[in-house]
Amino acid sequence: MWFSFWRSRDRLSLDELRFIVDQLIKVQVVNEVNKEFVIEALRSIAELITYGDQHDAAYFEFFMEKQVMGEFVRILRICKCLIVSRQLLQTMSIMIQNLKNDHSIYYMFCNEHVNYLIAYPFDFRNEELLSYYISFLRAISGKLNKDTISLLVKTEIDEVADFPLYVEAIRFAFHEESMIRTAVRALTLNIYHVGDDTVNRFVSRAPHSDYFLHLIEFFRDRCIHLNSIVSNAKKSQSAELSSSILSAVDEIEDNLYYISDVVSAGIPDLGRFIMDNVLRLLIFPLVLPSLRTEAVNEPSLGAVTSLYLLCCILRIVKIKDLANIVVAALLCYPEIIPESSEAKINGNLLNHASSDVASQNKDVNNQNSMSDTENHILHSALNHKYCGMRFAPREALLSFVVSGDEVQVSGSLNVLATLLQTKELDESMVDALGILPQRKQHKKKLLQPLVGEDSAEEQLFSSEGNKVKDRISGELDIYMQKLKQEYVGISCVHPEVGVSPRVHRFQVLDSLVSLFCRSNISAETLWHGGWLLRQLLPYSKAEFNSHHLTLLTDSFHHSTARVLEEARGTWFDLLLAVICDQWRKCKRAIEASSLRKDPKCILLPPFKSAYDEHASSESSFAAGERMCEAVKVFALLHHLHIFSLGKVLPDQPPVFFDVDTPEKSRARNAGLNLPELKPNAEINLVGAIPCRIAFERGKERHFYFLALSMSSCGWLVLAEELPVKPGRGLVRVVAPLAGCNPRVDDRHLRWLHLRIRPSSFPFTDTAMYAGHGKVKSKAMVDGRWTLAFQDEESCKNAMSMVVQEMELQSCMVEKSLEPLLELDSSPDESRLSSHEEDDNTV
Repeated sequence: MWFSFWRSRDRLSLDELRFIVDQLIKVQVVNEVNKEFVIEALRSIAELITYGDQHDAAYFEFFMEKQVMGEFVRILRICKCLIVSRQLLQTMSIMIQNLKNDHSIYYMFCNEHVNYLIAYPFDFRNEELLSYYISFLRAISGKLNKDTISLLVKTEIDEVADFPLYVEAIRFAFHEESMIRTAVRALTLNIYHVGDDTVNRFVSRAPHSDYFLHLIEFFRDRCIHLNSIVSNAKKSQSAELSSSILSAVDEIEDNLYYISDVVSAGIPDLGRFIMDNVLRLLIFPLVLPSLRTEAVNEPSLGAVTSLYLLCCILRIVKIKDLANIVVAALLCYPEIIPESSEAKINGNLLNHASSDVASQNKDVNNQNSMSDTENHILHSALNHKYCGMRFAPREALLSFVVSGDEVQVSGSLNVLATLLQTKELDESMVDALGILPQRKQHKKKLLQPLVGEDSAEEQLFSSEGNKVKDRISGELDIYMQKLKQEYVGISCVHPEVGVSPRVHRFQVLDSLVSLFCRSNISAETLWHGGWLLRQLLPYSKAEFNSHHLTLLTDSFHHSTARVLEEARGTWFDLLLAVICDQWRKCKRAIEASSLRKDPKCILLPPFKSAYDEHASSESSFAAGERMCEAVKVFALLHHLHIFSLGKVLPDQPPVFFDVDTPEKSRARNAGLNLPELKPNAEINLVGAIPCRIAFERGKERHFYFLALSMSSCGWLVLAEELPVKPGRGLVRVVAPLAGCNPRVDDRHLRWLHLRIRPSSFPFTDTAMYAGHGKVKSKAMVDGRWTLAFQDEESCKNAMSMVVQEMELQSCMVEKSLEPLLELDSSPDESRLSSHEEDDNTV
């Protein structure tokens, strides 16, 4: 029978469909002999029906006339071969996905054949069969709308009693295979977004609402798994662990985006149900406790993982009550902490700010001086002198900023930035945190008189309006009551300082200023702190007191000294270009509309330079990284210094780009007129010293050696004398003068050793993380020249020439930086005059 299937015929004709269906109807048993025919028949039917849907309605009319769907069900019942079951599921998937005619879709769904296939007990121990089954379910979900979904549900008294598609799909929602989980989630979202009220009630009530509870539990387990990977990464850096972190992070964010999509479907009470379980299962028991203390029984999450999760949850899951309750919990003090235990934040006792606050509160000339009561509250808050060592998670964030390590500082700044940019937060809650931008504070004060809350003068000129306090306290009270009444087991004390947002603003400002004084934090993280400060105080310096200004000025002078050291360092010839580049980048970074850093970066192992391990302490590349870091810190502190003075930040740093080289310098004597020297250029060999060098083993070459500098540029030159032009030479080799570290050999006093570093700066931007967290394993190495001179005197003269030209070049760089570093020019002028005298003696 089935052998006639192979006779010649138009493959896409209606006759072919009739023949295949007739032959399939005749099949009474499926075994090893005819299973290949059945598989091919099923495949051909899918192809023909898809073709007919696009070209000729007669194809599907014949499909309905012969009740081919019933034949599919019959074949499944009599078949014991997995391969035929797979083909049947694939045939159904192809047909459903490709049918465009609404009438055809209605026919497919209107009888119970589809539900029978959905509920059929397939042997899902076969993973390939399970994949075909999930694809079949997803194909059905893709055709759902308010008309078709009613064809697949079973109702009783106008309520959905059963929905096989949904019930069977969520059985595999937490399958170990990620592709299956993804397909099930896509299917459920297709169902939720149909918007059918009866279906929404079905999925949101027990027992099917347990799916959402299991979803949050699954997400919690993924968070714990991420924390274990991050903990292992701290012990040993490897590309594999970094890749594992990124994979785990992708899964975490996929889960959150799915949860967000479920909430956005608008199913009544479902958003509240999800929010409650996120708070009960993750935020309250795991995330917030890991910020508060290092208890005897360690929490399941580390502080860094918790900081990352806070950022992601607030950034992705857009639920207003969730965001506001999290803020209320951040401001909340735990009610009971054993007195015998010593509560810690980040392993440090909470006493980091006492001395600073005492000195700040003595500043009686501060325009924004507080009342005695507020000063007392502020002093108590910043000293953390609470009975039983009680403190709020918000204080832990500020403690991380002031005294935490690099990752904790970065994580805390990311959390504060996320809270600042979370649109779901009430402004009063942001103000209670102390991070409401100054422009929004002014806007509130301007609007309040218009709505009749207070007189304009009282609101605009009072230090703190009572009604502002009352309103903020009222908002906090609302969410504190929700914490106590709706979340069993969550006990907290109303934060005493919560009634005075100005105290909290001062705490944040104080912590940021303290951060800018730290020397063990990377420039990139300091830039993030600068961004947050500019968000809080975009227009004026009014919030700074004298102590803040003193700290910022001291830090600025310290960074200036570091840059001045670099003016005599390895890369001083490129210092000016790096400063201009980093100045622009810093200005863009701190004035950006949002923080330009993905929170997942805090989970990756910090970037560790290959030069720290593989290169010697004399490596120019390690010196280059240090210079770039010093310049980035200087750029930020200079911006803050200008801002603290109430001035506008310039687009370009105030430097001298054109500094005249002394007329009687070696560069002028060599005939250089432009600050540029390339191979094959002709120069005067005035003062050049003959030498020998071998660039290849056994092949020595004779050159004339010169060290030249012009403006901020400098070169080591090897030239060959022109036979037809005595006293003139052709430049053959050029290398940077800066960072050459000249040294006469200890054993061979006629040998001069020079370090040769790259002529261009290889660190245009020192990244904190390289290659998605992969550790650089190979370091570049400096070049070396060893010049052999005729005698010891010539070698000493060459050494002296190099040192003098480096000193002259360094002077030119410092002179260029005078207006930026606020240097006194008189010492430089005396140095320049001494160099001219030295050059005249050559």
